[in-house]
Amino acid sequence: MKPVILNTEGKGWWSNQSKAVTLTNISLGYIDDEFGEGYKNQTPNHGELKVFFDTKTWDTDKDGLIYTDKKFMKELREFFDKHNLPGKDVSYTEQGMQGDDYVSCSVGKDFLKAWGEKFDIDWNKNLKAQQEEIAKQQEKFLKKLGKNKRNKP
Repeated sequence: MKPVILNTEGKGWWSNQSKAVTLTNISLGYIDDEFGEGYKNQTPNHGELKVFFDTKTWDTDKDGLIYTDKKFMKELREFFDKHNLPGKDVSYTEQGMQGDDYVSCSVGKDFLKAWGEKFDIDWNKNLKAQQEEIAKQQEKFLKKLGKNKRNKP
């Protein structure tokens, strides 16, 4: 498979680097849980998409964050459109969600619907796994605080 390379223009708020960035993976992070458990054919309203890059081509310590770079987002949307995923439904999340090896993007219902159809995703299964992971993280945190159980809502 040919590598996917997107470019920055160096006019974002967090970087002045204009260069090629090689993507290594794209995956869904968080999906909202407001679409209703038990509704198999429903689609989440929003989620986080992580666009991972090769840190040999972009080093956040030296290059800054890709976040807010217009050219990168334009090319990312074009890439999604080319693969029958609505690029118009993709935007940057907030600065604090950006990673050292990924760009965090917000995706809406149209994108998630197309992603789910393309990759045959059972959203309720994903939601259950996400909720279980969050519960595990909460338990670890509480153990560090010296508490043994979390309060259930």
